[in-house]
Amino acid sequence: QVQLVESGGGLVQAGGSLRLSCAASGRSFSDYAMGWFRQAPGKEREFVAALSWSGANTYYANSVKGRFTISRDNAKNTVYLQMNSLKPEDTAVYYCAARRAPMTYSYTGAYDYWGQGTQVTVSS
Repeated sequence: QVQLVESGGGLVQAGGSLRLSCAASGRSFSDYAMGWFRQAPGKEREFVAALSWSGANTYYANSVKGRFTISRDNAKNTVYLQMNSLKPEDTAVYYCAARRAPMTYSYTGAYDYWGQGTQVTVSS
């Protein structure tokens, strides 16, 4: 069982940066692949970034590639999402997710555990 708590969201101007954190409770955090997803009002939840349990493999949605970076610190049981060059279309609630498996996964059904989300708002 893993519990996930996101933080770091907020209001930022276009072109700015934010770093989201997702703290995981429970044991064996390093056994979990992690992902970030987002959901804008009236839209389905969409994939943003994923990270393997070792941290060696990453995968990004085309819309964020080159601007966002996913990383993890297994000693702190935390996964991060560094978001640079933010755009108004990045506005959404951001969720982290976990799956006890080694690789990267880009679909919501792959993940067993979800956080409550953190709001990111990018003003133009």
